[in-house]
Parts: sequence; structure tokens; C-alpha cells
Amino acid sequence: MEPDGITALITGGASGLGLATAKRMLDCGGNVALLDLPSSDGEEIVAGMGGRAKFVAADVTSEQQVLRALDEAAELGPLRALIHCAGRGSPVRTVDRDGNPAPLEVFAEIINLNLVGSFNVLRLAAARMAKNEPLEGDRGVCILTASAAAFEGQIGQIPYAASKAGVHGMTIVAARDLAGRLIRVCTIAPGTFETPLLAARPQELRDSLAAATPHPRRLGKPDEFARLALQIVENPMLNGETIRLDGAIRMGPR
Repeated sequence: MEPDGITALITGGASGLGLATAKRMLDCGGNVALLDLPSSDGEEIVAGMGGRAKFVAADVTSEQQVLRALDEAAELGPLRALIHCAGRGSPVRTVDRDGNPAPLEVFAEIINLNLVGSFNVLRLAAARMAKNEPLEGDRGVCILTASAAAFEGQIGQIPYAASKAGVHGMTIVAARDLAGRLIRVCTIAPGTFETPLLAARPQELRDSLAAATPHPRRLGKPDEFARLALQIVENPMLNGETIRLDGAIRMGPR
């Protein structure tokens, strides 16, 4: 469906991949509701975006907060697109250098945010989309975010890799579940991108990740993620697919 005039909910929308996607959606004529944590800069960002954008402070793992975000998004128009970018990682080794087992609560926290949170937002957004009248053959499209780590997780990434592999695993099943509702589901699996999360890492690490990408030999730009997200919205045959967006990088063990 054409993005012009439709309403999208974008989680993690106050920074990085989500913010880039919101900007591109606005440039294409869409309306955007940015969902992010209360501690984000969402209010200030939306203040400079005009009347087709709003910010909703919410936690993607909370049913009530996501429902409230969907209610606020509906004030801009019927929800037609979900771009779910919210998530994070935390370095954890199965057994640490002193021989202690990894803290189970850290693993559970990342799984809850990245995987359970993804399903929470997906199910609630899809239920709203299912009530829409079809537009160009679709009632809606849901785009999730995995990672190259879903396929080649590195040492210390076990909770992150497991959660993103779960998002990849959900994709085809959700697409089949929702096909009868005329709702498409795809996932983008980025490689190494210029995001606030990566910006906090040492420059030496960022340089090595850029050099490990075969072509283009650099970090990905958030707008390149946004461009793919908009193409998924527009292209009706993109469904049930996890698309790697990684410059052909295949991550080594460390």
C-alpha cells in the first residue's frame, strides 16, 4: 500500500532505526505515532515534526501501555503499519571468567523485551488492523526487527541472539496466521548500523565492524533501514520473510 495518508506505529521511534523510519514515513505523506520510553527525547523530537506525528511514552512489554499507544495512534487515522524497532542487548556469557553461571534474570529480561515485547506489540496491533477495510488488498502490514545475530550470534550475545532468532522464527508463522485477515508480516535483520547503541561502543570496535562488512565496507545508515521498511509497506508480495540488511556480513565468533 502507498504510505501517503496511512498511519504507522513505530516503536523505538525516538532514536536510531525507529526515528529514521518515522522521518521517511512523514516524507512519504504518512502519519506516525512514535512509541518509546518516558526517558527518551520523544516529546522534543515530535515537537519539530508537525501535526502528523505524536509521541506516546510506553513500554512494549506492557499490554495496557501498548493499547493506550494504539488508541493515541488511532487519533491520526486507522492503523495500517507497525514498524517495531524497540529492543536492546546485554553482554552475557554462559559461564563467566570466574566460572560462575550467567545470571538467569538478565537472560529473561532480554527475552522478555526483545521477543515477548515483539509478540505483544504484534498481536495488539494486528487486532486493530483486522478491523480495517482493505486498502489496496491489505488491512495492514507489520514489520519486526531481528538482527544478523539471529543467525550468527557472537560470544557474549546469547540472550540477544536467542531473542532475535525467536523474532525470525515468529515471522512466517505470524504471516500465515494473519493471511486470512489480509495482514502481512515481515522482519528486517540488520547487520551493524550507526545507532545510539553502537555509538556507545569504542571507536576501535566500530571501525572493526565496518571493515568486516564486505560491501559497502562501512556501517549501515539508519535511513537504509527506513527505506527497506517503506518498501515492505509498499510491496504487496513481501510477506513472511526475514530480510537480511547487512552488506553480506557474516559475524565471526567474537
